[in-house]
Amino acid sequence: MKHVDSESPSDVARWLQSESATLWPAFLGSLSLRRSRCIRKNCPACQSGEQHQSYVLYGRVNGRRAAVYVPEELVPEVQRSLDNGRALQELLQQAAPRYVNALKRERAEATKSKKSRAV
Repeated sequence: MKHVDSESPSDVARWLQSESATLWPAFLGSLSLRRSRCIRKNCPACQSGEQHQSYVLYGRVNGRRAAVYVPEELVPEVQRSLDNGRALQELLQQAAPRYVNALKRERAEATKSKKSRAV
């Protein structure tokens, strides 16, 4: 791969595509373990204070907070997807300045090329 100071916009796109290829499934949000009471009147778990635990995925849908119940056996896959989402977000943050700098270099080279043809 070219050095970051000489990469083109297409080089940045290829880098991002290559780095993100293994990051599926990926999503943003948070996974929480919550404890809550149930509706049964004489539940031993609720009476002892232990309550009932369940996992919930929290995220945003159309700007509003949304929650989805996650069965315990799916927790490892959901957590891996959240980790992938954070890694993908980090790659996108790295890609932005690299891509803009590559566009600026490309523009400067085009301007320099026009000036040399005009002479």
